[in-house]
Amino acid sequence: MKPFFYFILALTAATALAQSADSDPKQRARVVRDLGKQNDDAIPKIIPYLSDADVNVRVEAAKSLVQIGGPKTLDGLVKAAADSDAEVQIRATDGLVNIYLPGYVKTGFSGTLSRAGNSVKGRFTDTNDQIIDAYVMVRSEVIAALGNIVRSSTSLDARANAARALGVLRGRAALPDLVEGLHSKDDKLMYESLVAIEKIGDPAAAPRVTFLLRDLADKIRIQALEVTGLLRNRDAAPEVRDALEHARSVREKRAALEALAQIADPVDRTVFNNNLQDKDDGVRAAAAEGLGRVRNFADTVALTQAFNNEHGMSPRLAAAFALVKMGKIDTDRFGPLRYLVNALNQRTWRGVASAFVIELAREAPVRQGIYALLADSTKDEKQQVALVLASSGDRDSIPVLEGLSHDPDPDVAAEGIRSLRILRARLP
Repeated sequence: MKPFFYFILALTAATALAQSADSDPKQRARVVRDLGKQNDDAIPKIIPYLSDADVNVRVEAAKSLVQIGGPKTLDGLVKAAADSDAEVQIRATDGLVNIYLPGYVKTGFSGTLSRAGNSVKGRFTDTNDQIIDAYVMVRSEVIAALGNIVRSSTSLDARANAARALGVLRGRAALPDLVEGLHSKDDKLMYESLVAIEKIGDPAAAPRVTFLLRDLADKIRIQALEVTGLLRNRDAAPEVRDALEHARSVREKRAALEALAQIADPVDRTVFNNNLQDKDDGVRAAAAEGLGRVRNFADTVALTQAFNNEHGMSPRLAAAFALVKMGKIDTDRFGPLRYLVNALNQRTWRGVASAFVIELAREAPVRQGIYALLADSTKDEKQQVALVLASSGDRDSIPVLEGLSHDPDPDVAAEGIRSLRILRARLP
């Protein structure tokens, strides 16, 4: 009996020690941190700590799930997103995005967090251009959890961070929550909500943005102008014209004229022509864009002169875009279509040129011209054209992307495969 007696004694001592450790929040936090260094088999052991009474333990549980990463952490992170603490919400938000966009946590808001008692501080990066590919499907409970943070968190930083996440994840179902964020009176949350609405790209949301065209904050007004233009809200054109007339800065003037250029109401043709010789490159570029979308062929001469004589890269690209919109789709060496495709080689101007080509490639004749240029295109041009076709191609683009997916250059081939997948997911 003695061995059994000693076993019971040892077991009792071990249990008492464990209970003592469990009663110490620091020890529990240490246990969770250690679990975070393991593989996803540790996830079920971490989940209970998300309900811990001590906030520091819950923070460590969220951090451990993010550290392990992967789809198996999703349910736990959704649970963490419902926590009452801002830091837990923020870390859960970034972790959820990281599942769909690996690497996000390295540059996300949670990477800058510092805590002093109940106060949590962090810093948003100025760059907010990340977005998942169109074929990536996000589970509905993720979007719902993030939308709930935007709408009801007590932390404005957590709300703004969740709004940014919804934009990255194309969270259309959470548009009502983002619209709620527009009414928060907090510039950071309002701005992040605007950018998210822009990324989601649902024109139905455009009227909910119009009231911000008169906001007191320059940053909010300018972003609202951009969203209004990109969502082509024609009903807001009078307010945009008023913003142009009363612009408080060149930047706001550019944004207002760009919005009108996107809306492309023929009534604004005179406004575009009057600004085609403006001293600011951005204003001249917006004016050329507007004329291209209005498509009055009487403006071809002025646009040709702008294309041939412009020294500014931005307005020259815009003039090239406008001329292609007018039907100048030949593949001549010095023609506007080739100029736009060649600009895809330049890292500085690639984003501008790509946006123009994406819009132009929605028309079949333009796509045929682009296909003809691929025969002697550079590596960068091939990769960027693949991205263009992923966004704007049609069934006639499938053979072209299949060809690029077998390109001798592995980088081109990889982009061809990815773009082909996006296109097929987008086509009906």
